[in-house]
Amino acid sequence: MARPSSAAAPGSLLRLLLQPAVIVGALGYFVDIYDLILFSLVRIPSLKALGFAGTQLTDYGVRLLNLQMVGMLAGGIVFGVLGDRLGRVTVLFGSILLYSVANIANGFVHSIGSYEICRFIAGVGLAGELGGSITLVSEVLPKESRAYGTTIVATVGVFGAVVGGLVADLVSWNVAFFIGGGLGLALLALRLGVAESGMFRQMQHVSGVSRGNFFALFTNRARFGKYARCILIGLPSWFVIGVLVTLAPEFATALGVQGEIKTAAHAVACAYLGLTVGDFASGWLSQRLGSRKKIVCGFLLLTLAACTAYLLVRGESVAVFYGLVFLLGLGVGYWAVFVTVGAEQFGTNLRATVATTVPNFVRGALVPISAAFGWGKLWIDGRSDPPSAAATLGSAALVGAVCIGIALWALHGLEETHGKSLDYFEAP
Repeated sequence: MARPSSAAAPGSLLRLLLQPAVIVGALGYFVDIYDLILFSLVRIPSLKALGFAGTQLTDYGVRLLNLQMVGMLAGGIVFGVLGDRLGRVTVLFGSILLYSVANIANGFVHSIGSYEICRFIAGVGLAGELGGSITLVSEVLPKESRAYGTTIVATVGVFGAVVGGLVADLVSWNVAFFIGGGLGLALLALRLGVAESGMFRQMQHVSGVSRGNFFALFTNRARFGKYARCILIGLPSWFVIGVLVTLAPEFATALGVQGEIKTAAHAVACAYLGLTVGDFASGWLSQRLGSRKKIVCGFLLLTLAACTAYLLVRGESVAVFYGLVFLLGLGVGYWAVFVTVGAEQFGTNLRATVATTVPNFVRGALVPISAAFGWGKLWIDGRSDPPSAAATLGSAALVGAVCIGIALWALHGLEETHGKSLDYFEAP
């Protein structure tokens, strides 16, 4: 029986896409992003509730965020390997269970030590959901339509940050953690409706195939180059979210925005609203135009334009500032296509490993990106504390230009994967 193509009637395409793997993947990523961004939104009230104040709010906040990122780097490798060895569905629900339990426990913490343990464990769990979802959806849908499926996963998922921002404003910090954990546990009820990927099941019966060998990505020069490029094309996304959006209050001051930006919460919500629109647009356009590379290139150039406008506009209103933040999110809304490209570049025996580690290494790249931003301010301004507006804006411009330039270079060296058959194995 022939598989339906993307040219199928809208009704049949909709029925094809609204299957359990896509629905659960989208809802799982929604909760994943909600929980991922939640700590940044409740950092101050949660640490104040534990008795901290002043510079401790920043120092312990950075420490907890770094522990979460370390957990995500470790979890990306662990869940990626398990996805290729035990199955995509096992990893998908294992990650949801782990981060849900960790976030519920996070609502009960009474010391910084227990808080640190919860953020690390939550980070490990959060690392596995997106890669497992994208791998599963890419393998269960026909090659002519899979970008639509991964677009639904990413678009619904990133909207979780918008909801997280709203929830953080309405309830206490511990209740916000309880809601995230409860939503994740509720998803586990859908587990029985999700079937394992046929490609993975077939691979289980093939002898002599090395599955989930993370180190195989580094033993072949061409394979490593392809893997590295998959990671590098995502760098601008976390420069935008981790620097320009997270530090929105500082940039608003440097830009002389007419009005006060007290916290980054509203900026995060605006950016992720733009990211939601961008994810839908990039995924839909990549399917309609039959190219992943052209769409990623277009969105990278849009990101360049948005960053330029954000860093150059002076003395505007708060509304205009938030509009530019929305544009930043729109520009990095190629995240859906970016993760899909990583999954499509490699064979079935390494696909989950790549699809899970690539986005988490990009998230982890925020550490050197943030460090470079800090060094840039010192280089421009000497030892000035606090740094001048020129140092803040100039350093951001330099780091952003480097990230976007590297991403464009990396994209140029990748093969086009739209419509590529994924039913093959990587050689040892």
